[in-house]
Amino acid sequence: MSETTATTPGHPPVGTSRTAADGPYETLRVEERDDRVVVTLCRPEARNALSGLMISELHAVCDLLERDPRLLLLTGHGGVFAGGADIAELLRRGRDDALRGINSRLFERVRRLPMPTLAAVDGWALGGGAELSYACDLRIAGPDAVFGNPEPGLGILAAAGASWRLPELVGESIAKQVLLAGRNLDAPAALAAGLVMEVVPADELLDRAHAVLDRMARSSATALRLTKLVVDAPGAHPVADDLAQAVLFEGQDKQDRMTRFLEKRGPAKKGSEMKGERS
Repeated sequence: MSETTATTPGHPPVGTSRTAADGPYETLRVEERDDRVVVTLCRPEARNALSGLMISELHAVCDLLERDPRLLLLTGHGGVFAGGADIAELLRRGRDDALRGINSRLFERVRRLPMPTLAAVDGWALGGGAELSYACDLRIAGPDAVFGNPEPGLGILAAAGASWRLPELVGESIAKQVLLAGRNLDAPAALAAGLVMEVVPADELLDRAHAVLDRMARSSATALRLTKLVVDAPGAHPVADDLAQAVLFEGQDKQDRMTRFLEKRGPAKKGSEMKGERS
């Protein structure tokens, strides 16, 4: 087995890097930092296709992030995010395997991680690779990124979340173009559809991804966690919003941050900065 990586190319270490608690990985490069975990899909011989072993190792990463909530950056090795699922493995799977939801259970677990997740996508993100990116909270893309779900051409459907996540992300019309008509979304199309937040040069992709995480890391971790819970709780509003805000209003973090905010503005602006703000 290979060792986990200690650094991510293109971005200097932040905080302390250490070996993942679950030990070395064969299909992933995993770097732990104080405020984030960086995971690189790494099966270069198969365009980082999702195998059963990779799924298992991604579950181990979820274990880690559920025990010690941190931001997650997910990317792919060698200019490819993930070229789909491992077709040789899919060929051997039958009805009972489908009912186990091998990929869908993992992607839903990624979706429900406590802290925000970001996929940095360049090159192919197809089939299961695309669905893994859809499960993340945010996506940024390199200029060569391509998202697609060609599963019907293989006699199956995109059953690991694309059939309902993609319409939520880009709307029903574009989702059907991808899922039914076999349309691939290149980087400009993905940006226009709102699937990705921005497109940056390939050699700046990881730096930009870390800059997004840096910005989130400056926010209250508790506020981020509760905001994600509220956003992902359709039908629970406004009660969920009120309960989450009630927790935050009683926290010392809120007191400290608002006090610092007001002290920077000075006495003349106190009481006017938050005019019109509603809890």
